[in-house]
Amino acid sequence: MSHTDPLRIALVAPVAQRVPPVRSGSIETVTALLADGLVAQGHAVTLFATGTSVTTATLHSTFPNGYNEDTTIWPWELCELFNLAAAVERAEHFDVIHYQAEYSPISLAYDRVSPTPVLQTLHHTPTAQEVALWARYPDAPFVAVSAAQAGQLSGLHVVATIHHALDIATFDFCAEPDDYLLFLGRFTEGKGVLQAIEVARRAGHRLILAAAENEYYRDVVAPLVDQDRVVYAGEVGHRDKVKLLGNARALVYPVQTPEPFGLVVTEAMACGTPVAALKQGAIGELIDDGLTGGIFDTVDALVASLPSVLTLDRARIRARAENRFSVDRMVHAYVDVYRQLANPDAVPRRSERTA
Repeated sequence: MSHTDPLRIALVAPVAQRVPPVRSGSIETVTALLADGLVAQGHAVTLFATGTSVTTATLHSTFPNGYNEDTTIWPWELCELFNLAAAVERAEHFDVIHYQAEYSPISLAYDRVSPTPVLQTLHHTPTAQEVALWARYPDAPFVAVSAAQAGQLSGLHVVATIHHALDIATFDFCAEPDDYLLFLGRFTEGKGVLQAIEVARRAGHRLILAAAENEYYRDVVAPLVDQDRVVYAGEVGHRDKVKLLGNARALVYPVQTPEPFGLVVTEAMACGTPVAALKQGAIGELIDDGLTGGIFDTVDALVASLPSVLTLDRARIRARAENRFSVDRMVHAYVDVYRQLANPDAVPRRSERTA
């Protein structure tokens, strides 16, 4: 195989919901961009996803709907396993099988039995116990989505670190925002929604919260929502999300636990909106401190410096997002990895590369 021949790629998505998602779902969003981007570059891609998915790739659907929509196809673990198995059962038709691991890299079990290389992209922050278990397959190739995540995968075969991408054209630039701050993310303790409310209150700004309602929201967050200074907008689709992001003076991102990426951070920047974040996980890889947002060690420091974050040049923020998080960049980086795996003699084992 030459370095210009089209590749035959099996791209295995989660099957909780369609690709791309109707509302929230960072893994499904990135998988859709990767599939369509690979097709645009001339590669033969088969996307293993729900039958409701929309893609330019060839679609193989083990399930017509996602298990979040159809509870008769439960438990979810078997749904994910059967979808992955459908790709491995057709392994001879592909040069590489690429699994998007939503919960855990169950694809590891196929590393020694599949005649085609199986690549794992991890989308969460692993525990030391998880990594120790995965190390039973030390030669199975992983892609990390950030250097912070790669640093947690000690003993595993990390072949590349590839940041996620955005379809920048679908994010409208907003030069003149409204007068509110925004929190957009799941309602969990680790996401820092209570800290976002504290920041807005202490800084004297109105705050809009946008995420799906859950038990944590009802028990912990809802009592703090007055629909005046703290407003709950519910879970939003893409167009409404873009409007909320673009019209916000800043995205407040005071995460309490390290995250492997943070797609909403890049989405805010694509709209020209600065991000005020606490220093956790991959934040330092996504935000250019003092250019596209501010990175702080404490909530006190974030509140004190928020006025300077709000004055950052929104046009420069947008331009930086266009430069750093394009789909072409992500696709080219993955193609490099696929070609290395499809030609084993060219793959240095236990190597790491940043893309």
